[in-house]
Amino acid sequence: MNLVIKIVNKIIANGLSHRQFCSLLEEVENTYSDLLLHNRVRWLSRGEVLKRFAACLEHVKPFLGNKGLGYPELEDPSWLEKFYFMVDMTSYLNMLNKNLQGQGSTALHMLEEILAFERKMTVFARDVQNGTLSHFPSLREFKEANNHINCDYFHRAITAMQAAFEKRFSEFRKEKQTLSFPVAPLNSDPSLLNTSAFTGVSKPDLEIELADIADKVLWVNKFKSLSADLEEVVRQRATLAKEHKWSDMEKLPQPDKLIFATWNAIPDTYINMKRCAFGVLSIFGSTYLCEQVFSSMNIIKSKYRSRFTSETLLALREDESHILQRRHREDLQGNADTEISLNR
Repeated sequence: MNLVIKIVNKIIANGLSHRQFCSLLEEVENTYSDLLLHNRVRWLSRGEVLKRFAACLEHVKPFLGNKGLGYPELEDPSWLEKFYFMVDMTSYLNMLNKNLQGQGSTALHMLEEILAFERKMTVFARDVQNGTLSHFPSLREFKEANNHINCDYFHRAITAMQAAFEKRFSEFRKEKQTLSFPVAPLNSDPSLLNTSAFTGVSKPDLEIELADIADKVLWVNKFKSLSADLEEVVRQRATLAKEHKWSDMEKLPQPDKLIFATWNAIPDTYINMKRCAFGVLSIFGSTYLCEQVFSSMNIIKSKYRSRFTSETLLALREDESHILQRRHREDLQGNADTEISLNR
């Protein structure tokens, strides 16, 4: 990755070289018209940079040669096979990251995405071990051109990644029964629910409430309707994603709001169930909302915005307060001018 960033910077940093390379890509009718700079802040940047670099690599090498820049790694089969492996693997990580982003996702949804990716890594490991590379198109093309790759190395790399995932998310995996409670409370085993973090939830009373609601047709149908609504949202989201209608996806109902609405309709007779459900729904599944808040801070133009301390945050509040006061005075002045005009 470091070498790719270095080469991209060499090409893009110089204005003349950058224009010449873009002209070259246009002349050869490459899929892409330019390379991408790597932004370490954005989640998806790394995978996109690698993907774009791989698509342009056959033109990058002669271009660098004409500039007198030599990078022997670009001719080294050992380096190239690892590079193409990274291209394919980061594309799958990109898809996982996209599925973990956005509003309305619950902790259960995110855990399910992680568990599904862990199972996919089992498939990936078997694929490289057998040498078929059905799920690694870039690496497969490289193998066809060179007749050999180090399959054992890639198998170990994927196995190590899978072990890291399992270790990092082990605590969440243990709590899957609890995390699924808001969506399917009637299928929950009270003895497996972890309610210790939720204030005001009595485990014995929760068991009684679950037993009481199990045969109440009205509330049973309520949760069945919730499942049907969530299923429909997922189906529509998949259809729109296939058609690349991203703006229409934002108009779909958010899953967490559907779940909240259902539990708000449940009477307080089942208060322990409601507290448990709302407790689970309040869990932050990812840092997406936090990152969104920091992005929103960019609209505040101030010398203090790059440093977050108690003093600077207070200064930001004061700056924002001054802006609001100024706007309020302008509105009052505008209203006064309007009133004077009407009187005249």
